[in-house]
Amino acid sequence: MIKKVSRRPKAIIDTVWTHALLIVISIIFFFPVLWLVMASFSKTGSIYDFKGFFPSEYSLNTYKLLFSDTQMYDYPNWLANTLFVAIGSCCISTILVILTAYTMSRFRFRMRKPIMKTTLVLSMFPSFMGMTAVYLIMVNFNLINNLWSLILVYSAGAPMGYLVQKGYFDTISNSIYEAARIDGATNPVIFTKVTLPLSGPILVYTALTSFAWPWSDFILPNLLLKNRDLWTVAVGLTHMGETEFSRFAAGAIFIAVPIVTLYFCLSKFLVAGVSDGAVKG
Repeated sequence: MIKKVSRRPKAIIDTVWTHALLIVISIIFFFPVLWLVMASFSKTGSIYDFKGFFPSEYSLNTYKLLFSDTQMYDYPNWLANTLFVAIGSCCISTILVILTAYTMSRFRFRMRKPIMKTTLVLSMFPSFMGMTAVYLIMVNFNLINNLWSLILVYSAGAPMGYLVQKGYFDTISNSIYEAARIDGATNPVIFTKVTLPLSGPILVYTALTSFAWPWSDFILPNLLLKNRDLWTVAVGLTHMGETEFSRFAAGAIFIAVPIVTLYFCLSKFLVAGVSDGAVKG
């Protein structure tokens, strides 16, 4: 009884410190978001008219101008370009990643291990290291100022991140595949009729991550898109002047809402996909 009583104050102190630390961290991360949201409602639009951290006057006019005043900053067109690139990259990348992961998980061939080791090493290098080479390739193929060039680059690099998906496929029991083979199912039939129906969480995870990357990427679109009409939202927002800071903030908030909503709605599948995919390497 004495030991239980002596442990109780220590447990209470640990709980208090843990919650206090979490609250402080939450405030640190939440404050920039709150500041950006408040800045998007600035009436003057200029960052120089702020009273301390926040605007001195507020208005909804910024969000109206974001979609109505398109002569210099065509946000609706940038949003359409971003959506086209993100959806195209999502569809192609998801297919390529899933096929790569399934092949590495279920088939045994001579170069399997070297390929896995090579991709693991290459994935450690930041993607922007190859931007010069990517730019030269796109110039030679006449794909500068072309939205399809972004889709091709995003899709081509996507299979490098197949390890989580492979780990998920490794958790599927071999007895299921053996039963399907005994019934005369071919490899394509096994993949489409057996594997995919059991892979809902990892499919959602792959599709969402494949969508999120091009949706918010800045480096590659800024490198390949020189025409203002072809800019994505990330590129267009960076070209707004300091007197248009509230419009910049409103555009950033608006572009973040869809992806945040998707993450919240699909969080169950994301957790299941990542946790199951991390069981095996």
